[in-house]
Amino acid sequence: MNLIFFIKSKTINIKNYTIKDIPGSSGRLDVISRCILSTMLRDNDFERNIQIWTFLDRYGTFIFKPEFFNYEFFPKNEILFTDYFVDFLQKIYANEDLKLNPLNTIKNSKMNIIEAIRHFKKMNHKVFILHEQGQAFFELFSNIQEKENIVFIIGSQDDQFLNSKELLALKIPTISIGNQSYLASSVIRLLKLYRMGL
Repeated sequence: MNLIFFIKSKTINIKNYTIKDIPGSSGRLDVISRCILSTMLRDNDFERNIQIWTFLDRYGTFIFKPEFFNYEFFPKNEILFTDYFVDFLQKIYANEDLKLNPLNTIKNSKMNIIEAIRHFKKMNHKVFILHEQGQAFFELFSNIQEKENIVFIIGSQDDQFLNSKELLALKIPTISIGNQSYLASSVIRLLKLYRMGL
């Protein structure tokens, strides 16, 4: 089973970024970093057959897949990762050299999140929105096959996108892993554990 996570943010803004206050100076880039690390890493290695797409309204769409990176040099904690990611964003915006940045192999896409969803649906991936008010996860997933490819939309840092006309028009099933609100990074870890149990 290949897992793909989508996360969107309209709040990310690194204009006044400082490592001393990552949440307050970046528009909560720490949340995105935590999700990327939760997706990519396992004990002493990268995950396999997994990726995360980040849709940052001010900066573009960035794709993280383990095979793009060198595990030895990959920044494995949130602070270090965020600092390198900010450097990456600043330098691509200024068209500067990224040679010394271990994230210099991040791929970007011209697709926005709606276009990406349509793309993966055409490729016969199963696409789901994750929300605490959705259908019970385990009821829906009892029929999921081990070899199926799945895209999970873990939303945005507000609910406006999840309730947008564009997204609702795609008629994507909404699933829930529980009634309480989980951190996006925790949801990713739980879904990875589910995959391991298949």
